[in-house]
Amino acid sequence: QVQLVERGGGLVQPGGSLGLSCVASGSIFSINTMGWYRQPPGKERELVATIISSGRPNYADSVKGRFTISRDSAKNTVFLQMNNLKPEDTALYYCNADVYGVVYWGQGTRVTVST
Repeated sequence: QVQLVERGGGLVQPGGSLGLSCVASGSIFSINTMGWYRQPPGKERELVATIISSGRPNYADSVKGRFTISRDSAKNTVFLQMNNLKPEDTALYYCNADVYGVVYWGQGTRVTVST
């Protein structure tokens, strides 16, 4: 019914920037909350940021001041701009979306921060 596809992952040097996007498609009339999670190697998946339909964001403490989440609700798309990246930001990044009370997940896009 609903599919999420993330794009924008890759290799970046510490201090660099990277932008991610995620578009939801399928039988969608509206999306409530959209968000980004990440799973570092060997670690549990953790919250990065969420954004509600009105545009108010919420961030994990580890990314505050460095990452910015935004959305284009008309296009069912959520973005994550990542600045001043650190090696500890290395992870598989997943987006999700609350559609009619059901949470859907993308397959993830890999971000590697390394010299």
